[in-house]
Amino acid sequence: MGLEEEIEEIEDEIANTPYNKSTEAHIGRLKSKLAEKKEKLQNQSSAGGGTGYSVEKHGDATVALVGFPSVGKSSLLNSLTNAESETGSYEFTTLDVNPGMLQHRGANIQLLDVPGLIEGAASGRGDGQQVLAVVRNADLIIFMLSVFEIDQYDRLQEELYDINIRVDRKPPRVTVRPKIKDGIKITSSTDQDLDEETIKQVLREHGYVNAVVNLQENVTIDRLVDGLMENREYIPSITAVNKVDLIEPDYKETVDEQLRERDLDPEEVTFISAEEERGLDALKDRIWNNLGLIRVYMDKPGRGIDWEEPLVIEEGATVGEAIDKLGGEMQERFRFARVTGPSATHDQQQVGKDHVLEDEDVLKLILRR
Repeated sequence: MGLEEEIEEIEDEIANTPYNKSTEAHIGRLKSKLAEKKEKLQNQSSAGGGTGYSVEKHGDATVALVGFPSVGKSSLLNSLTNAESETGSYEFTTLDVNPGMLQHRGANIQLLDVPGLIEGAASGRGDGQQVLAVVRNADLIIFMLSVFEIDQYDRLQEELYDINIRVDRKPPRVTVRPKIKDGIKITSSTDQDLDEETIKQVLREHGYVNAVVNLQENVTIDRLVDGLMENREYIPSITAVNKVDLIEPDYKETVDEQLRERDLDPEEVTFISAEEERGLDALKDRIWNNLGLIRVYMDKPGRGIDWEEPLVIEEGATVGEAIDKLGGEMQERFRFARVTGPSATHDQQQVGKDHVLEDEDVLKLILRR
């Protein structure tokens, strides 16, 4: 029996086993075994060669446009960036990953027009695994939906979940410290719905015989398995609904209801027409806000403040991390910095490398000669 057949057999057993306290540990073992076999299958697929869709990351952040064929990703890419992605009303217009650079608020944001997904992509259909591997490296996912097919959101979520992308989730607060003896000990900072035996069974399935497990959240079996695996990616997302120019105004309420059924707040979804370039400014702002980037304006010796090209770094970054991004010998030559702006208590505040910067700070580095 091949790996794919083994995976299908385990999935069938999970689906046909009623979930209750008496079956909990058994289902936990099955889900652990399933995760291990899926990882093995993906590793085999990666090692099997093929052209793939490797794209080198450029700019301050990378955003992947994810959607089924012909939802308008190529048109959107062309409208937002300097890219020239082929567009068409037929399926599978885009056969390669097309990158483009969006310039917004001083940041260079790489957008990737990913080939349209099809159902079963995570299992390898339509080069699905290679396509999804590109998405794993993104800093943000844009789910792009047709206004007429909001239900595509469900299938896109499933495909990403099956390739171990956890959208809009934080990593499980699960830590495991292997020991030499004394079996498995469980410590928890909160009450657990799973019983201890189920948790231990899951750990044993992952090869732990002696270990201390610390749980800092109430974990489900799936979250516990995710916490034990190292191949999960946790990526934020936003949703854009395209082709709004093709609907009547009274159809909007139907679309809103379909979004709410999927726990999507219509106020937080961006409605656009890529073809007519409507709603694109709002989408750019949403991209910026969800990437968690900030702008720092450098006060350069002899030249003053560069207001045109800010240094773009992640929210919460320190002066030291800003220097890392600037590169060169600045770390070794650094004496102190002066900061003016939201993070400073007063203009030209003298700070060290640990000072946390905020959006639109002005930073001046004082270096040794």
